[in-house]
Amino acid sequence: MQHLIDRFISYVTIDTESDANSNTTPSTKKQLVLANKLADELKTIGMTEVTIDKNGYVMGTLPSNVKEKVPTIGFVSHYDTSPDFSGANVKPRVVKNYDGGDIVLNKKRNIVLSPSYFKDLLLYKGQTLIVTDGTTLLGADDKAGLTEIVSAMEYLIQNPHIKHGKIRVGFTPDEEIGRGADLFDVKKFGADWAYTMDGSQVGELEYENFNAAGAKITFKGKSVHPGYAKGKMINSMLIANDFINALPAGETPQETKGYEGFFHVVGLSGSIEESKVELIIRDHDMKKFEARKKLVHDIVKNINKKFAKQFGEDIATAEVKDQYYNMREKVVPVMHIVDLAEKAMKDLGIKPLIKPIRGGTDGCRLSYMGLPCPNIFAGGHNFHGKYEYVPVESIQKAVDVIVRIAELTATGFSKGSVKK
Repeated sequence: MQHLIDRFISYVTIDTESDANSNTTPSTKKQLVLANKLADELKTIGMTEVTIDKNGYVMGTLPSNVKEKVPTIGFVSHYDTSPDFSGANVKPRVVKNYDGGDIVLNKKRNIVLSPSYFKDLLLYKGQTLIVTDGTTLLGADDKAGLTEIVSAMEYLIQNPHIKHGKIRVGFTPDEEIGRGADLFDVKKFGADWAYTMDGSQVGELEYENFNAAGAKITFKGKSVHPGYAKGKMINSMLIANDFINALPAGETPQETKGYEGFFHVVGLSGSIEESKVELIIRDHDMKKFEARKKLVHDIVKNINKKFAKQFGEDIATAEVKDQYYNMREKVVPVMHIVDLAEKAMKDLGIKPLIKPIRGGTDGCRLSYMGLPCPNIFAGGHNFHGKYEYVPVESIQKAVDVIVRIAELTATGFSKGSVKK
């Protein structure tokens, strides 16, 4: 396992935080440091057709070692980390033989990773955990996925007796800001289907995700000296507050689960003259998703109606843009690719946890671009924050799943036991 630890740490100690305010791809130049390292590493382990394009997309090939014609499969991970929390100067720490108690991440700042709050920790008693120092995120999202894909390819190269068809791997920038698939060349990738290694707990297998939209609502106001403001001042911040309060109670991320959708206010700024609210809209059901977007526009219309006489024009404007859609529509017609991953897990003694993603991955975008792409666990927990951790044993299990999927794809198709 030390090999996995060393590889993972070599990735997470490179700052690859993406930036939603940038118009370039990748959104930050520092991401290219890891992209180039990955390309070099793929060549070193013996991959062929290794490329890195001007936008930082890395691809490589493991040639087939079977005579029969079998499908080309792919594995995809992203190398950027979330801008929600600092990814600079990551100082990972290895906790061996975890005893099930509190882990002090940062004694000086009294930052503790505790199973009393994060109950999933107890699943990994006796295992080796990699944690943060409490000042940054870890980057297991999705550098655990990178580690697993590279390590699985290396293992297959070193063990040629394991039969597999042609395998393509792809590493993307800017997934955390919703752009990971924007410039992904599906035709060049050339796989019949793929899997993103971007889930969390061991056993996760996902082919459903949120339909997603982002909304920006701008509110105008009128500034007047407060001593003489009676009937004249319009405070845009208070109108923004009215808008937020008009959203359905209880339909927030912290109050929903499973297939339940939500509205999530992610930004709020303002002054008397102008305020802005940013929110994201999520729902697995397309009809409910459309209804949520309509509700935002309806609330804005009601606000405009209320202030029409006093303000003289629309006091609020809403810009709502779709971001990605539920991959279920594209995966169900080729459900054998999910069945294949499920069988791989069962063969390895891993209980599949098939559930909807309460978020999105590159895979949901890629599925709509012609590359069906379910999501498989990468092993990490508590992404995007200082309490992030990953059990090394989970990384190893993900490596094993990749290898087994490759083997089943070759042997299953060659024997006609897997339908295409």
